[in-house]
Amino acid sequence: MTALLELRDVSKRYRDMVVIPGLTLQVRAGEFVGVIGPNGAGKTTLFGLISGNLRCDSGTVLFDGEDVSALGADARCRAGIGRTFQIPQPFQGMTVFENALVAATFGAALHGKQAEQKAREALHRCGIEHLGDTAAGRLTLLQRKRLELSRALATEPRLLLLDEVAGGLTDAEVGELLELVTSIHRAGVTVIWIEHLVHALVSSADRLLVLSEGRLLGDGVPSAVMSSREVRDVYLGSDLDEQGSHATH
Repeated sequence: MTALLELRDVSKRYRDMVVIPGLTLQVRAGEFVGVIGPNGAGKTTLFGLISGNLRCDSGTVLFDGEDVSALGADARCRAGIGRTFQIPQPFQGMTVFENALVAATFGAALHGKQAEQKAREALHRCGIEHLGDTAAGRLTLLQRKRLELSRALATEPRLLLLDEVAGGLTDAEVGELLELVTSIHRAGVTVIWIEHLVHALVSSADRLLVLSEGRLLGDGVPSAVMSSREVRDVYLGSDLDEQGSHATH
C-alpha cells in the first residue's frame, strides 16, 4: 500500500544549527499518529516541512505518491494537507463563520454556496456553529482551539496536522478536545498530533513517534514506545515520567 505521507531523508537547518539531520518516515492513510519529544526536538519544524510552511534543505516530501517538495503551503493545503498551530491565529476582526469561510474558499478552493456549506459543516462538527456571528477575538481559549480545528477541517484535509491543540486547557477541556479529534479521525481523516500531554496521545493514537534532536528515537505502539528505556532516558525529569504513570492504552 502506498503511504499517504512519506518523508525521504528530509533535512532542515537554521544557519549553523541542524534541526532535522535527515528524517525518513511513512504514514499510511487512516492512521492516528502521535508525536512527542523534548523541547527543541524538531517537532514543529517537522510539521512545517510537511505542510510547506518550511522548505526542506534536502530530501523529498511525497503526499499520496506525488512529490510535493517544491509546493508551497497553499498548494499543499489544496492537495489535502491541513494543519493547526500551537497558538490559534484566527482573523480577530472577522466572525467565526467568516474565518471558516476564508479557509473553505482559499484552502479548499470552494466558492459561493459550496464554500458556505463547507464552513458551516466544519463549525458544526467542532461544536461552535452557534457562535458563527461572534467576532473571533471574543472567543475563549477552548473556543479558539475549536475554531482553529474548524478552519483546518474547512480545507477538506485528508491529512490533519495538529500542533499542541490541547495546550493551556483544563483536564475537562482536554477531554472534550480529545473526543472531537477522535471523531474526526473516525470519519476518515489521517491525523498526526504533536502534544506535550503525553497521556492524551497514548489513550488515542494507534502509533507513537518520539523525536529527539530531529531523529526518530521511537516508533510503534504507544504502550511499547512508552516502556522503552531509551525513550525514558531522553525524558528523564520531564513530563513523560509524570504523565506516563497516568496513561493507559
